[in-house]
Amino acid sequence: MNASATLLPAVAHPSVEGRRWLSSDHCATPVLELLHALDWTVVDTPECNVHATSPDGRVYVGWLPENPAAWTRDIVWRVQVQPPEGDAWVQEFGIDTPAEAVAGFVAALVAHSPC
Repeated sequence: MNASATLLPAVAHPSVEGRRWLSSDHCATPVLELLHALDWTVVDTPECNVHATSPDGRVYVGWLPENPAAWTRDIVWRVQVQPPEGDAWVQEFGIDTPAEAVAGFVAALVAHSPC
């Protein structure tokens, strides 16, 4: 099969400066802004951890920079999902995972749900 060049996607070559987000700056802002925009319940703790729950209560996102139990597993983000049917599942992200990547994961997770 031969595809016309006009049907193929353009190849983008971002500058090195355009790839800054590939390195974590240890800032939770992209995820927290997304959760607030989705009208999730977001609670800050005195220890500077953040816990968020989707409106239907089936998805939890935790930003855990000051949680010793998370440190021992080298994680800072925890996403827990309880599907309407089936077993709960968890995805965790380490300290070096950019918040933009976690925000993308959460956005894709809730893209087709009423959360």
